[in-house]
Order: sequence, then structure tokens, then C-alpha cells
Amino acid sequence: MKAWILAGALALAGMAGAEAQTLAAVKARGVLNCGVSQGFAGFSAPDSRGEFRGLDVDYCRAVAAAVLGDATKVRYVPLTAQARFTALQTGEIDVLFRNSTQTFLRDASLGLNQGPVNFYDGQGFAVRRDASVGKVQELDGATICVAQGTTHELNLNDVFRARGMKFSPVVFERIDTMYEAFYAGRCDAMTQDASALAGALTAARDPAAYRVLEETISKEPLGPFTRNGDDQWSNIIAWTHYALIEAEELGITAANAEAQAAGANPNAQRLLGTAGEFGSRFGLDNRWALNAIRAVGNYGEVFERNVGQGSTLKLRRGLNGLWTQGGLMYAIPFR
Repeated sequence: MKAWILAGALALAGMAGAEAQTLAAVKARGVLNCGVSQGFAGFSAPDSRGEFRGLDVDYCRAVAAAVLGDATKVRYVPLTAQARFTALQTGEIDVLFRNSTQTFLRDASLGLNQGPVNFYDGQGFAVRRDASVGKVQELDGATICVAQGTTHELNLNDVFRARGMKFSPVVFERIDTMYEAFYAGRCDAMTQDASALAGALTAARDPAAYRVLEETISKEPLGPFTRNGDDQWSNIIAWTHYALIEAEELGITAANAEAQAAGANPNAQRLLGTAGEFGSRFGLDNRWALNAIRAVGNYGEVFERNVGQGSTLKLRRGLNGLWTQGGLMYAIPFR
């Protein structure tokens, strides 16, 4: 019996050591290697100074602030759809924030862990306004640009076959090449996450010449991916997201986070590290959530700045609103 208990204790110790490997590596390196897209406006794209901006980028910054205490300690790794999961599997990146849809097969077959959804989307279609296409059904027989290695390829085949429609796919490995081909008239339509299409059209030479159809053909729950077998790191990624949601629920912003930490609200005290020992349970400083919120703001601030009314995309919150406002964003309690 004692031998069995000892063996179990040693096994648990070994698992704990394995689970802490990403956090230890990031701390030793002093930089978070964060996988992002090669250029999705509103999510991750270089600005005029070459600095990455977007919702996914802000999540990278929030994690860096939580783990390293400094939101600037990030190395952004731009990845194609084909290369993104391999980069995470091989350890080139520590976490993947790259407009990646969470699915059953990706969860069950890649050796990766899917984090909480940080953006609810759906697959849409961009068309030229002068094409007079108002519904997906009117794309029967169309030539459609689509990115290789994405759920969009699979959804396109499934939906068109189910509706008895035909199409000719033009498949691209690189997103930027797909955009160029669509604008050059090689395709009648282009398909991608509706939010990504909205962002792409803002960068077109003549944005008014195109539009995104209102109809979507899929559910595209987007969120982070981490490696299996590293529960501590996966928990840090997940709870950083929940911290941003909880902050919005409590009215905590980047500007008032310090003041809220010193306030009397027990929920805010637990979140911001002035009550309890939540950070140490992850191997982090107790101010980890405070650091993340001070760096990027709450989820609402992140959304509005990058893809909402304060951005060029001007997307409505919709499903990405708080649960108290008819959306799906809901923080697991900090207690």
C-alpha cells in the first residue's frame, strides 16, 4: 500500500513538472512567443510602424502582462493556416491566437488544447456590389476563393453539396494572395470568417465596391490553442480570458483598475489580487490579472478598440456581448 502511494505521488510530481514546462520556459526566456495571423485587420496586422495590432494581439499582450508583468514582452510569429498548428506542436510558439476555429477533430486529433472562445463568428462571403448577389443560394456555379487548411474549405463543400449547388474553388495557401486574387477578379466571391472579410474590405483599393453578405453558413468559435499535457499553462491562458470578461462585468477598466483593486468590492479584490492567493496557484504574481487588465483593458475595451465601433470594422457586439446583455460572454467566478 505504501509503495502504491509512493508511486502515485511520484507520478503526480512528474506530471506537475511536465505541466509547468511552458510557464518555466517563458519566464526563463523573458518573452512570450505568440502565434498570430499574417494579416487580419482587427485581429492581428502590422500598423504603419510595423507594430502588430488587433484583438488577438491584445490577448498576446494580456498574457505577457499576466506572466511577465510587461505587455511588451511578446514575439509575434505570423503563421499561415497550414503552418499554425505545427508551430505550436513543435514548440515554436507558446500559444496560438490566430483566428482559429475550435472543432471536435482539432480537439481530438492534434494533441492540442482548445481554450475558451474569445470571439464568436461565422463563415461569410464577400462579393462585388455590382454582381447583384444578395444570398448564398445565388452563388450557385460561382468561382470562390478560399484559404487552404481551414474549416472554410470543409464548410464550403458541405453546405453547397447539401443545397445541391455547384462551385469552383480557387484555393490559396496565403491569405494576402487570396485577397489580391479576389480584388483582381479571379473569383466571383471570397469566403472566410465574416469578421475577417469585413476587415479585409477596409483595406481594399475601393472598399465601397464590395460587401459581405449578411448570411453565414457556419459556427466559427475562435479562441486560443495550447499544447496538451501542460494544464498549468492552459489554465493561465483560459483564466486570462475570464479575467478580461470578469473585469467588464464589474466595470473595471484599464484606467480604473488600480483604484478598483483598493476598493471595497470583494469580487474586484479577488480578481485584482488584493484578497486571496489566486496567482500563486498558477505560479504567478498575485497581481497577474491586474497587470493584464491595466495593459489592454477589459474585454469590452479590447473588442471596441479593435473590431467594434472604435475601429474601422465597426462590428456589433452581438454574440460577443456579455451574457447580461444578450451575448455569450460569461466569466467563470473568481472564488
